[in-house]
Amino acid sequence: MNKTNELIQWAGTAFILAMYVISNFFPGLDDLRNAVALVGAGCFFAWSYRVANRQQMIINGVAIVLCVVGLLRVVG
Repeated sequence: MNKTNELIQWAGTAFILAMYVISNFFPGLDDLRNAVALVGAGCFFAWSYRVANRQQMIINGVAIVLCVVGLLRVVG
């Protein structure tokens, strides 16, 4: 596997795991959870684009939209 792809996947994994920690141990930090999830989804979207994995691009594209909408609700 390409080292860049591997690095992107591990970064995405770290952010998604951080999202789960925030969700389960710090339930009042919804904005932080959404921001961390957004970065994780962005990493996995970049990886899926690089390896041309269409299904993962769709899943992570939807996750990105949902995180952005959640963050915009706080602002607006």
